[in-house]
Amino acid sequence: MPHSPEDKKRVLTRVRRIRGQVDALERALESGDPCLTILQQIAAVRGAANGLMGEMVEIHLKDELVTGDTTPDQRAVRMAEVGHLLRSYLK
Repeated sequence: MPHSPEDKKRVLTRVRRIRGQVDALERALESGDPCLTILQQIAAVRGAANGLMGEMVEIHLKDELVTGDTTPDQRAVRMAEVGHLLRSYLK
């Protein structure tokens, strides 16, 4: 979770933007919009979700690995956890 107020605000802004995009996608599906329009909205949602993921990874790395009070062994374990998360996300 983002610890600084600035990071939290940025992440929540991204989440709210994604919510708006998903709501628009739902409306487009319900109203029978053309497939191209729906595909464009899906691509926008995916891009926004990828941006959110990138933001959270950056925050995590900064908070937990760079500025965290950890030993080298703890940092190695945390890096492995982040690597696993990224691999599962990119599948």
